[in-house]
Amino acid sequence: MSAALPYWRLSGFYFFYFSLLGGTAPFLALYFDHLGFAPARIGELVAIPMLMRCIAPNIWGWLGDYSGHRLAIVRFGAVATLLCFSAIVFDKSYAWLALVMALHAFFWHAVLPQFEVITLAHLREHTARYSQIRLWGSIGFIVAVVGLGQLFEWVSLDAYPWTLMLIMAGIAASSFWVPNAQPQNHPHLVADGGFIAQLRRPGIAAFYLCVCLMQLSNGPYYTFLSLHLENQGYGRGVIGVMWALGVLAEIVLFIFMARLLVRFSLRKVLLASFLITAVRWLLLGNFADHLWLLLLAQLMHAATFGSFHAAAIHFVQRSFADRQQGQGQSLYAATAGVGGALGALYAGYSWNTLGAAWTFSLASLAVLVAAVIIATRLQEDRP
Repeated sequence: MSAALPYWRLSGFYFFYFSLLGGTAPFLALYFDHLGFAPARIGELVAIPMLMRCIAPNIWGWLGDYSGHRLAIVRFGAVATLLCFSAIVFDKSYAWLALVMALHAFFWHAVLPQFEVITLAHLREHTARYSQIRLWGSIGFIVAVVGLGQLFEWVSLDAYPWTLMLIMAGIAASSFWVPNAQPQNHPHLVADGGFIAQLRRPGIAAFYLCVCLMQLSNGPYYTFLSLHLENQGYGRGVIGVMWALGVLAEIVLFIFMARLLVRFSLRKVLLASFLITAVRWLLLGNFADHLWLLLLAQLMHAATFGSFHAAAIHFVQRSFADRQQGQGQSLYAATAGVGGALGALYAGYSWNTLGAAWTFSLASLAVLVAAVIIATRLQEDRP
């Protein structure tokens, strides 16, 4: 790493940001279940932040590219997220919770796409090392899922909102520690015709469609895995460890990701990620009661998120000019939000009617479609 690179400041932000994801992904559905909501209502409440992810990143991304004040947007979004989510302590009705989910997510989803641009701007020509910074987000996720898993073995889930507010305060504080940076222009990219014209280039739209399908397939995992494992007889502490194991595999992948991107094309990395993910959902839906198969499925998270996300960030970064970087990363977040919201909704409605096995099988089918699209539409070249 370059001596000028603010490695720990960037890493610290990722640590807190993904600690929040570690606090929501495994436990948000459990909290809503604790409040007495039915699976369909849980799916709707979990889908709301993902729906906001379809809208908010594009608004903030355009503003970031237009103004160039990306770090100011990150800081404002972090503080506003904390303030909006704090309203959860006043009421627990469905309508109020839906409002809180929408408001805080609108600002939360302003943060990461802009911060990704800042990180890549700091890395400059060393973008393959992005994973070495991003892995601290995975470490934060592990700390959150293991720590909160143990905490909720000892105390009631009534304490859940306060733990999230503490993490959000960490995100806001760390955002003021990070120095600003502006992306460099790519000499081989010409922004003629604007952002929409860039989307018409070969393979770009297909890539974003596959991002949507990947996140749709994650719907049952992020919405109901914890409840699914509870129904299989696992305790909340064990469930936290299972979530952590998946992210630990992701960290190992991030350590070696720079070498993989040198050796393999982005197309091959993405294709392998989709195929492994398809197998993973079948294992979780049908064999989660077998501990060794559950462990194997969680290790596959290295592909489901790790290699997929790292390759996707590189694909977006190399595909857009400097004044379009924020919009490119924001569209990545937005299409992921569309897929995640659709995945949470279909999982919520199918969980009781079709059951866990069929719900995860539909997820596997979605990601297999994405694999076919990547294999046939994305160009074979190296990052």
